[in-house]
Amino acid sequence: MKILTAFIVVLLSATPASATFSIVAFDPVTGDLGVAVASRVFGVGNHVPWAEAGVGAVATQASMNGGYGPRGLELLRQGLTAQQVLDRLLAEDKFPGLEGRQVAIIDAKGNIAVHTGMAANDWKGHIKGATYTVQGNILTGPHVAQAMARAFESASGELAERLYAALKAGDDAGGDRRGRQSASILVVRKGGGSSLNNDRLCYINVDDSTDPLLELGRLVPLQLAWSLSGKRAPLVQQGQMEQAMSLADKLVRWAPRNGAHRIHQGFIAYLTGDKEKALAAFRRAMELDPNGYKATMDGALAAAATVAYRKVMQDAAFAAQLPQ
Repeated sequence: MKILTAFIVVLLSATPASATFSIVAFDPVTGDLGVAVASRVFGVGNHVPWAEAGVGAVATQASMNGGYGPRGLELLRQGLTAQQVLDRLLAEDKFPGLEGRQVAIIDAKGNIAVHTGMAANDWKGHIKGATYTVQGNILTGPHVAQAMARAFESASGELAERLYAALKAGDDAGGDRRGRQSASILVVRKGGGSSLNNDRLCYINVDDSTDPLLELGRLVPLQLAWSLSGKRAPLVQQGQMEQAMSLADKLVRWAPRNGAHRIHQGFIAYLTGDKEKALAAFRRAMELDPNGYKATMDGALAAAATVAYRKVMQDAAFAAQLPQ
């Protein structure tokens, strides 16, 4: 009975560990802030990543104190640097397991602070780069963090894509030595969300999967396409055709089977002087969605934001080559 009682006391007093590997990063060009994380626990995205546009990002893990996320953002909002916030969080922490905390913080100016407690489970550690930090615990070895750092530095594209590349590299290198279960990416940008007054450019949680990185890799480009497709029409309306073309090409890459994105790519390609690319885009749109092709064309031409598209149809010779 005494042994059973002692065992129950240990269970009740134990601090839950969120063993994981993560990356916290900042994009100095766009101002994006983000966190990507994977772990052999259920729903890691509900616990580890925190971010606020124009403020900063936090990852709290290992012998995790979940309050580090909201409290860290609150302190960043008050103007403290990443290091000052980290120092304050550790000083204020009166909960059990302080020696096992692992936390990474980046502020809106790109300042980085990271801490790995001595009592976190091996392998544990972190690598701090110019605009990012990678960290983990209960990993197969330091090569996991090293692979993540190399992948992030060599990747291109949106911050969400680079975060995914780093996370995938860590997973491929062995990741959490207990296995796989969940993964998450959170990236924030002022006005970057798909809905009004929403700064979440990319927020995806794969809570329970035998291969969460595979599912995350499928969803990230779709999320980017969904969030950023609404930015295309204003660029056309404002005559910023080079930027509109770049975005239209990205949308096609992110959602290659979406016929509507191909149609917009076709109109913008014509307006930037590339008729061959335009025809190829329109024809591919017809192949992908023959039933919706005409309706999408009519909708695009009727939209006030894309009134420039009507110039395309005024070119009779070109219009005659379009799928009917």
